[in-house]
Amino acid sequence: MNIKQARISKEGLEILFEDNSKDCFPFLWLRDNAQDDSSWDHRSNQRKLFTAEVDPNISIDKAKVINEGKNVLISWPDISSPIQYSSDFLTKFSITDTPPPPPYKRIPWGKDTIDNENIYIDYSSIFKKNGLSRLLEEILKQGFAIINNCPRNISAVEKITKKIGYVRNSIFGGLWSFESNDSMADSAYTQEELRPHTDGTYCHDAPGLQILLCCEYDASGGESIMVDGFKIAEVLKVEDEETYKILTEIEVPGNYIGDGVCLEARRPVFKLSLDGKISQVSFNNYDRGVFRLNNQTGMQLYKAIRSFDKLANNRKMQWRKILEPGEMLIFDNWRVMHGRGEFTGKRKMSGCYINREDFESSCRMHNLSI
Repeated sequence: MNIKQARISKEGLEILFEDNSKDCFPFLWLRDNAQDDSSWDHRSNQRKLFTAEVDPNISIDKAKVINEGKNVLISWPDISSPIQYSSDFLTKFSITDTPPPPPYKRIPWGKDTIDNENIYIDYSSIFKKNGLSRLLEEILKQGFAIINNCPRNISAVEKITKKIGYVRNSIFGGLWSFESNDSMADSAYTQEELRPHTDGTYCHDAPGLQILLCCEYDASGGESIMVDGFKIAEVLKVEDEETYKILTEIEVPGNYIGDGVCLEARRPVFKLSLDGKISQVSFNNYDRGVFRLNNQTGMQLYKAIRSFDKLANNRKMQWRKILEPGEMLIFDNWRVMHGRGEFTGKRKMSGCYINREDFESSCRMHNLSI
């Protein structure tokens, strides 16, 4: 948004934008965020200016709107040449009465409201113009997508991962292929039903995205199950506010004990951001550690977990599908829970994790608001 006027006041630089919204930028903030060559390393995108050395009472000598409102030119007492600040930069960090642009619309869904048509994306299209952007949009919107017509090998997982970020290493390795295996200390390697859950509740930084590619299927059963944790939160907030509150406040421990490690982390089932919105859903009864709270609080948490689990296992909240060979499921592990129906026979999968920060980085690089 272009700038109409810039005026120096006692509090800072008052900016009038073209939509008539106003903001007053503190002098110290403007100097701290200058991006001239002496203050900012454009090669590495890192600061060169040491903020603690800037006079906290610094003020502007002169300010002038230039380039038809696209920039404001500011003269500072501690540097010889004036510095340009773009209108885009000032708009991005403006605190005004005008609300900021909303993040990409997330659509909480149940079985009857999910947009089934748009969750399918062809593998080859990901490598064409706007293909990756569409995949990221779908994950932001509904929390998961199906990439079909994939090569039936682990290399396809790696190629898709590298389009988004990089493979996350974990106790299971980086890229992995698996079938049922009783020697592994994890329920995912059995043929039993897996109730909806998120992975990495025992990690301080749980995996952001998870990829599961069906390489072989000669079995009966084994449906993949998706449940939108945001939808469960939406329902509970309206129908059972007390349960919702408990699940946002009480930290639940997650453990992984086995394979030579003992991992533990704690966070609420619904983790809230500073603005009170849900930033992460974290629920895994298999990996839940022992908690002991005062008796009343403990019983309240048990009741809340029961209410949450009941919704997660309600068929009306679930998307279910038997993945066919060549179908790749990619989902937001901070939002969507995954599960699997009981099966008999052979079911070979490949997959990996991607860090949350890499998913968010890829979204920003494609101009998608998070």
